[in-house]
Amino acid sequence: MSVIQTAFVAGTRGAWRIERITAVTGQALAQADRLAVVGPGEAGEVAAGAQWRLDGATGHPRYATRQELDTLAAVQQGLGRPEARCAALIPIRKNPAWWALGQDERRAILEEQSHHIAIGLEYLPPIARRLYHARELGQSFDFLTWFEYAPQHADAFEELVSRLRQSAEWRFVEREVDIRLVQDDPTLQGVV
Repeated sequence: MSVIQTAFVAGTRGAWRIERITAVTGQALAQADRLAVVGPGEAGEVAAGAQWRLDGATGHPRYATRQELDTLAAVQQGLGRPEARCAALIPIRKNPAWWALGQDERRAILEEQSHHIAIGLEYLPPIARRLYHARELGQSFDFLTWFEYAPQHADAFEELVSRLRQSAEWRFVEREVDIRLVQDDPTLQGVV
C-alpha cells in the first residue's frame, strides 16, 4: 500500500462547500466556507484565508485481518465518483486510556466488541471512505476519517455514524468534530 499524504485546508477556497461544522465531543474547529483537499505540495496554494489545516497520511492497516482487508477491497468503490457529491470529514482524537492499551486490546474493542469493520461493510459500496492517520504527524487529532456518498445515501450515512458512535470504541473518544460538505460542481477534484 502506498502512502497518501493529504492536507484538508478550510477557508475561502476549495472544491467542497462546508455545510456545517459540529463539535460532537470536545472543542469544535473554526467555521469556514470551503474545504480544499490537496496533496502535501499543494497546500500552500490554498492557504490564503485558511481558518485551519489538518494533515494526515494513509498507513498500513493496523486492526484489520487479511479476510477483512480482502472483503473491503472487493466491495468498496473508490473516492471521487461523480455521483458522490456529499462528503464528511470527521477528525477524532482518542483519550490516553486508548493509547495505553496493547494493539490486541484495541483490536478487541474495535471489532470484537464494537464491530467497527463489520458495521462499515454493511454500508459499502454506496459510502466510500478513507482513513488518514494524524497522530504520528503531531496533529491535534489522531485520525481524519473521510467519507463520500451520493445525496440519496445521506440517510444511510447518518445511520452508519450513529451506530459507530454507540459502540464501545467511542468511550475512548475525547474529541470529535463532524464536518459536512457538498460539492457543487462534480467535475472539480475531490480527494487526493
